Amino acid sequence: MLPHPNVDQISLPHVLAVLGDQTRLAILGDLARRGDEPLACAQFKDLGSKSNLSYHFAKMREAGIIRVEPLGTKRLISLRSDDLNARFPGLLDSILATAITLPPPQKRVADAV
Repeated sequence: MLPHPNVDQISLPHVLAVLGDQTRLAILGDLARRGDEPLACAQFKDLGSKSNLSYHFAKMREAGIIRVEPLGTKRLISLRSDDLNARFPGLLDSILATAITLPPPQKRVADAV
């Protein structure tokens, strides 16, 4: 199992710094649009290469924004909305109101090959 911070370990500066990236905001928006349904990593493939996405998922997991659960050969990604709302009431709603309206970032040429 991958390590995830406890609710009381989630830091506002860390969350905001991690979400300052367009790809991570797009991941957040995709997760928010799906509600409580966990998504497989492969469902984000239009946002970048596997290694690039793994990097973004790790940053988001370490900040306490997402939960990553191994399931066989897959990893399921889910938004930690309950934990974030408990720690910072109203913050996630404000971020999501913007994130779900943003267009997805374009793949870099190197990632598309």
